[in-house]
Amino acid sequence: EFAGALPEPRTPSCREPYGILVTGVGGTGVVTIGALIGMAAHLEGKGCSVLDMTGLAQKGGAVFTHIRVAEIPEDIHAVRVAAGGARLLLGCDIVVAGAFDSLAKIEAGATRAVVNSHVAMTGEFTRQPDLEFPAARLAEAIEAATGKGASDFIDATRIATALIGDSIATNLFMLGYAFQKGLVPVGGEAIERAIELNEASVEANKRAFLWGRRMAADRDAVERLVDEAAPEPASHRATTKLEDIVATRMDFLTDYQDAAYAERYRALVERVRAAEAKATPGREGLAAAVARYYFKLLAYKDEYEVARLYSNGDFIKRVEAQFEGDYRLEFHLAPPLVAERDPDTGHLKKRRFGQGMLRAFGVLARLKRLRGGPFDVFGYSAERRLERQLIRDYEGMVEEIDGRLDHDNHGLAVEIASLPEHIRGFGHVKDTHLAAARKREGELLAAFRAPAARPTAAE
Repeated sequence: EFAGALPEPRTPSCREPYGILVTGVGGTGVVTIGALIGMAAHLEGKGCSVLDMTGLAQKGGAVFTHIRVAEIPEDIHAVRVAAGGARLLLGCDIVVAGAFDSLAKIEAGATRAVVNSHVAMTGEFTRQPDLEFPAARLAEAIEAATGKGASDFIDATRIATALIGDSIATNLFMLGYAFQKGLVPVGGEAIERAIELNEASVEANKRAFLWGRRMAADRDAVERLVDEAAPEPASHRATTKLEDIVATRMDFLTDYQDAAYAERYRALVERVRAAEAKATPGREGLAAAVARYYFKLLAYKDEYEVARLYSNGDFIKRVEAQFEGDYRLEFHLAPPLVAERDPDTGHLKKRRFGQGMLRAFGVLARLKRLRGGPFDVFGYSAERRLERQLIRDYEGMVEEIDGRLDHDNHGLAVEIASLPEHIRGFGHVKDTHLAAARKREGELLAAFRAPAARPTAAE
């Protein structure tokens, strides 16, 4: 499909200094892009200035590389791309590309943007676990700044990883895409020669650059190839219809435990769906909340589930797709029956186990039917008893909601049913989140049980 030579794009003029702003995250090769373009310009006898602004965080922090290319070196009088001076915004990370400092370099009608749409959460997520990634808002801001039709958004990380085998190829892939679109004022031969002179992962970088060019020339064909080579797992696809939510989770629960366990889940969701339709016709959300969060409680990650996830074949496939040659697997675990406790904190301490744990996982996964029964040796721990109690408590709470549901308290009912979303982590981390969730549950249930205020005749 890609046997033929690619058409050589028309190189944009740089009689006037041509400004490029490359934005991304430190440690992913943003600075390398500037170095390659600078060397390519030098090889062609052009003038080029490159200014890297890495800030305080050279790894994981925002990086801005200002590039200016001119036919005559003496025409470059400043190294920074001025406000509105970028003819190309090469956004290797959408968060940095959508930042004020990036948008300020754009001039509507003159700047083209090529942006990696891949979602990579920022470090703030560790402090705000409910933080939502503003991908749509960032894309809208970039397109509003460039003008309609002047911005290309590509999930370059996913595509480059599937084609090259490493996400570090993303930025070279982006450069290839922008080059083929005629947005880079140096030739392809010069860029490839610069890659060779850089002497780092030469062949992989050349392939990434070539695949970026192919993506620009025939996007549909490359995306079809990626979908065939690395199809997105069904578990990664977002589902919004209640029927799909229930169906995918029933399949999971069947593998997790058995068909009867999955039917227990389906029966409760169906009961809530019927109650919601009867008590609040036209309103939605409660059944979907129960479908999501009752499942979360049912599918608690215990020793059997950890063993199943490691031994069902998917883990090894992903390891083999990422690594080759000789490698060694180690597992850091804190088995509750044998792990020691930290004398200061009282928390279980993890131990390191070798690759032989994979065989142990296979054996343990086959014992999942013991879960919750009299022969479940793990089930007697306080944490496992709590997991099962949370399920029973939730079922009782849902039954109460069904009996009291009306149009006035529907929103409260959805919020109550969604409370398990805030029960996160394991061990002492989970205990902290659970305490906060129970406090919030008491407040919401009190409001739900209170009779709705009715307007008096005088009112």
